[in-house]
Amino acid sequence: MQIYTKILIGMGVGAAVGLTLGPRSTLLEHDLYKVDRSDSVTLLANPDDPESALPVPKGVPLRMTVLETRTVQKRDKGGDEYDMPGMVRVSFRVTERIALLDSVERLRKMFPNPRTGRPARIGDPIEGWLVIEHKELEGGDFMISPRPVSSVGDAINTALSPIGKAFMRLLRLVIVPLVFASLLVGVAGLGDVRKLGRLGVRTLVIYLTTTALAVSIGLGCAHLLSPGDHVEEKQREVLRAEYQGSADKKVEEAAGAPSMVDNILAIIPENPAESLAGGDMLQIIFFVIIFGIALTMLKHERTDQVIQFFDVVQQAMIVIIRMVMAVAPIGVAALVADVIGQSGWTVLKALLVYAATVLFGLALHVTVVYGTLVRVLARLPVTWFARQVRPAQLIAFSTSSSAATLPVTMECAEENLGISRPVASFVLPLGATVNMDGTALYQGVAAIFIAQVFGIDLSLGAQLGIVLTATAASIGAAAVPGAGMITLAMVLTTAGIPVTGVALILGVDRILDMFRTAVNITGDLAVSSVVAVREGETLHR
Repeated sequence: MQIYTKILIGMGVGAAVGLTLGPRSTLLEHDLYKVDRSDSVTLLANPDDPESALPVPKGVPLRMTVLETRTVQKRDKGGDEYDMPGMVRVSFRVTERIALLDSVERLRKMFPNPRTGRPARIGDPIEGWLVIEHKELEGGDFMISPRPVSSVGDAINTALSPIGKAFMRLLRLVIVPLVFASLLVGVAGLGDVRKLGRLGVRTLVIYLTTTALAVSIGLGCAHLLSPGDHVEEKQREVLRAEYQGSADKKVEEAAGAPSMVDNILAIIPENPAESLAGGDMLQIIFFVIIFGIALTMLKHERTDQVIQFFDVVQQAMIVIIRMVMAVAPIGVAALVADVIGQSGWTVLKALLVYAATVLFGLALHVTVVYGTLVRVLARLPVTWFARQVRPAQLIAFSTSSSAATLPVTMECAEENLGISRPVASFVLPLGATVNMDGTALYQGVAAIFIAQVFGIDLSLGAQLGIVLTATAASIGAAAVPGAGMITLAMVLTTAGIPVTGVALILGVDRILDMFRTAVNITGDLAVSSVVAVREGETLHR
């Protein structure tokens, strides 16, 4: 059985585990409350005294196990009565962060250690009563907050998470040495600075053009399918309540993001060693190109040994990639189980039309835009191309990281498509950072979706601004999971759409991130094929 068939099986197993045994599984008892910030909930020492708030330090995450539930009756507008949780007796343990912030031991003195009689220490339990908030919606339904998850599912996710993280770290292990070595050998191998300039301009023009087309397709699909009209008020309020804290973090990160001019200046590294250590891909690419150009200006007898050394480094990195791919099915299963488990079927169902709109747009972009690039400009059979790039697509889908997929992408380009090392080494690392077509398309759909939910009618000028902002924001965006949410906050701000709407789509963002990363990688390989053919190369068929 081929390795990539095993990866597909791993994806299926991971999805099944996530849906059936994840924290949000409907098959398991929901007996655990998890909150990112303690000040987002109310905890009381005495359930009958609203003034007996526990002095829990603000801003700490809490994992609270259900011990007892007191129900209350709520009557809706139609006169029907419902039994709902009103107070929940919960238990959580003192963490290092709680102990640090509770420096005067106000909280820990209330719960002394039963053996020593001293204030609670790290690991000791704290009990309290969690107040459940009820909000009546216009339709008559009630929304409760916070909402519990399964402790069993959370434990399973916690156990699987390190496996997925270890796989991601193994993939990232080779990125910097591979990019440095392959790009240096590629640039030095071109031998002509003018050829490098032509290659760079052609690559950037195609990347930016496809990104602008992607945003436009996203806007068109959102107008055609109107996903925002299918979200009920109850679902909207639940999503807001559940993901508002995470959305606020994304907004804060977007507010602190550098300007476009700063991003351009940041491409030039002040300390190349620091760039290599930090894995800053644009700075590494810039330095390696300058270094490679300098090597071409020296006499060959003085540079051959340097180039040969880095060529061996590149080959060694490829060997490591093949070793890592041997454990890929297990790592992929753990990653997919974590993603699906955190989202759950309820959230997926609530945002089904929105997710379907994004997926429809992505499929349209791959078929029309990339299909045209591959068939017309690269003169390759589309079905053959799709088979050759499938390995990179699968890894991109499971990791949601263009950077982590880069080693496999380069292997597909050189060995499956027959792209020369100089072209692949230049175009693909640049694409992993600059080419974010899938992310840009998703931002177009998300902007219209959020505007529809809030009843905002965007002008043609505002939508043109979305195209320009999303295209510009894709340059220099981090090639890691979730980076698109930060640039989305910038896009929403430019268009005058409430940034708090990010909370509506965070529930399925990680899953859609998998699809759009696969599209990004497909675009990198399509563009590299076009550039290679335009440079006079003949690809495998």
